[in-house]
Amino acid sequence: MGLISEFKEFLYEYKVIPLAIAFIMGIAGTALVKSFVDNIVMPIITPFVPGGAWQTATIAIGPIVLSWGAFLGEVVNFVIIAFVVFFIAKKVLKEEKVTKK
Repeated sequence: MGLISEFKEFLYEYKVIPLAIAFIMGIAGTALVKSFVDNIVMPIITPFVPGGAWQTATIAIGPIVLSWGAFLGEVVNFVIIAFVVFFIAKKVLKEEKVTKK
């Protein structure tokens, strides 16, 4: 029985359960933001993309073909996620600014 109690103590001491919950919530949040970008933001941008299909928008430079449409979608995903993380950190942490002496 000692090994099980040590394992429980390990889980509580290193806060493994809250970390696992945060990880799962992060995955769900990422899926939500990706859906938002793919289904709401990018259709608004689509009329401005030559050819009209942002997922498959490419540019050819000689033999090299760059898929910039898919990259643009991922950039928008990243910006939204980074802003949400920044906003949460700013509101939740509310650390005092260090002042010069």
